[in-house]
Amino acid sequence: MADRGQNSKRLGQMGEKLAHKHLKKRGYKILARNYLCPVGEVDLIALDGETLVFVEVKTMQAAGGIDPVEQLHARKQAQVRRAARFFISAKQAEDMPARFDLVAITVDPEGQPHIEHLEDAF
Repeated sequence: MADRGQNSKRLGQMGEKLAHKHLKKRGYKILARNYLCPVGEVDLIALDGETLVFVEVKTMQAAGGIDPVEQLHARKQAQVRRAARFFISAKQAEDMPARFDLVAITVDPEGQPHIEHLEDAF
């Protein structure tokens, strides 16, 4: 059972690295990775032009038959929103436009990742 948890953690870390690279290639400026605050966590925080972007990353094995987009439940969305409000308040960025993106990564049986970036996902 611990093996499964470690594999899941490694998969998640790999997905976050891939998402980071993907966003940088698209011209985003990464402000924070794994931003942790008293009310939650945000995988990535970036700037897309003048817009603050709070990014949730979901990574799954294709063999599992689960779509990573389906794993972004309402409870997780609410937690990310709370953490985003905390970040915005702490950085005094209330006047900046903001949005929530999802980077969904599916790793096929050969180990190849497929990245789907959904802007304004929630």
